[in-house]
Amino acid sequence: LPDWLWRWPWVPPLATWINASFDFVAEDLGLMQVTRGFALMVQSLLDVSANLLYGKNRWPKIGPIPWVVIALWAFWVGWVLRGWMLGLLSGGTFVWIAMLGQWKWAMETLSVILIAAPFSIFIGLVLAVLAWKSRRVESLLNPLLNLAQSLPHFAYMIPVVVFIGVGAKAGAIVTIIFATPPMIRMGLLGLKRVSPEIIEAGTMCGASDWQLLTRVRIPSARNDLLIGVNQVIMQCLAMVVLASFIGMPGLGNKLLQLLQALKVGRSIEIGITIVLLAIVLDRITKAWAERQPQHYETGTHWSERYRAALILAVLSALGFAAGGLWDVAVEVKRNAAFSMSKPLDNSIGLLLEWMAPAAYEMRAFLIPHVLIPLRDAYLSVPSVSVILGISAIGYAIGGWRSALVCAGFVGFLAVSGWWDRSMITAYMVSFAVLIAALIGLPLGILAAQSESWSRRTLLACDTAQTFPSFIYLIPVVMLFGVNDVAAIAAVVVFAAVPLTRYTIEGLRGVPETLIEASDMCGASRWQQLLHVRLPMAVPTMMVGLNQTTMFSLFMVIIAAFIGTQDLGQEMQRALSSTDVGKGLVLGFCVASMGLMIDHLITRWSRDRQRILGLA
Repeated sequence: LPDWLWRWPWVPPLATWINASFDFVAEDLGLMQVTRGFALMVQSLLDVSANLLYGKNRWPKIGPIPWVVIALWAFWVGWVLRGWMLGLLSGGTFVWIAMLGQWKWAMETLSVILIAAPFSIFIGLVLAVLAWKSRRVESLLNPLLNLAQSLPHFAYMIPVVVFIGVGAKAGAIVTIIFATPPMIRMGLLGLKRVSPEIIEAGTMCGASDWQLLTRVRIPSARNDLLIGVNQVIMQCLAMVVLASFIGMPGLGNKLLQLLQALKVGRSIEIGITIVLLAIVLDRITKAWAERQPQHYETGTHWSERYRAALILAVLSALGFAAGGLWDVAVEVKRNAAFSMSKPLDNSIGLLLEWMAPAAYEMRAFLIPHVLIPLRDAYLSVPSVSVILGISAIGYAIGGWRSALVCAGFVGFLAVSGWWDRSMITAYMVSFAVLIAALIGLPLGILAAQSESWSRRTLLACDTAQTFPSFIYLIPVVMLFGVNDVAAIAAVVVFAAVPLTRYTIEGLRGVPETLIEASDMCGASRWQQLLHVRLPMAVPTMMVGLNQTTMFSLFMVIIAAFIGTQDLGQEMQRALSSTDVGKGLVLGFCVASMGLMIDHLITRWSRDRQRILGLA
């Protein structure tokens, strides 16, 4: 083949064009002043939350609130929403944070979430209402949302660093931007689901359009909106941890420092804290979404109506009294804090010593005999062959339209100037997805055979999906060191969860009438699984495969922190040099790969559902 078919020879200066556009928008149109003004407002709000949560010397200068009070408030919230178990988990998490001397770091993280989440929820709800009222707005937002949810985390950070700078306010603003799309999607979905009969009843009562929206439609969409709130808060926590790369203080920044210093024990302590916070925030917001408003009969005594508020007042009084009497109830000093780091270091040292030979053998086999040959194979394929091959797959699945879509996405990789880095990313993602499928599919199939095991496995999957992705790097770095094996291992652990989950849900969701029909035909359990359950569950399982692939793609980019040579490594360099053009071109490369995979899987799954009569 001629050279231009191996690699596209002319690379348009996309990064230069993007940088010029940003300079024009920032300087000539004055957007820089607008963003800096918004950043000042966010910073003032962060100063308030920081003063209240950990005593930063800013207005209103009444902080910090004693950790005992915040722990009691967390217990009260959990107890009100779901009872004693969630209350003890919530309150106990904050006791853990205080006892380990991590209070300031945790409050730095929560102070940003406390400001960023309401902004994301409000902006997302406003845009959802606009999209619901106007099909044109919806058609404009949908591709933007698809792109936004396909961009890696670092792609959001680079423009924010240019316009805002670094630090807590930059972390808060990038968190607001990153967490808004799920609120738009869930808000739009909830508003569309409201029953027409409810709207008719509101109209018959003489409600105006504004009253129908605020008093009828939005309250009726409460469950979907609160699920959106849950997703916003979890996205906020994930981004706040990763925003440590742009100077965001808090748990993520401390974890980054400890990982770089290879302080394993303290890294695990911070990791446990982040996981506990993720679980608590997830459980509380889900309980809020599931809890129905409580109504009292006329004449109910005020003490019964306001029982929860009275208990909160009593707990607050006790907490503030304890803070006034004992300094340790306000803050546990680091030198007086409990720490498990030395026992953890010793235990992990023994564990690693025991596992080191197996890890070394695995690393020694995989790197020269599997990973390097696979990477070289991906790099050796001509770009035109990849474009034609992927287009042929698109044509087989969805005809000429899908073929052109796939050709467009892969063609962008060819002309972006980052083809080789994209192929390295593709090799890591494809290998990780294969291993994740070999783990997740059998695990899901086995768990689906029993109701109790299904419930336990789904609970474990739900819990694992609340963990910020950064957490998965801790064990693999300890075990394998800094190399491609560690990165792929982190990707596999992170990405196997959705495939396991959707395999269970797909198999458990097969209609009982089909199972009874196969029983009457004398099918064995193996035949029933192979010829009835799996074929009917495939569309749902493909949703899990789609999520697994997207999770793998994002995790590979994050794993560049431990020394990979893919798009993620270049994205981190662009972040270090605040090169917006380069960072966005790299982000669009990642998004192109993700959107192409999403298009193919979604199209195939939709056609399969139609064939099976499920759509």
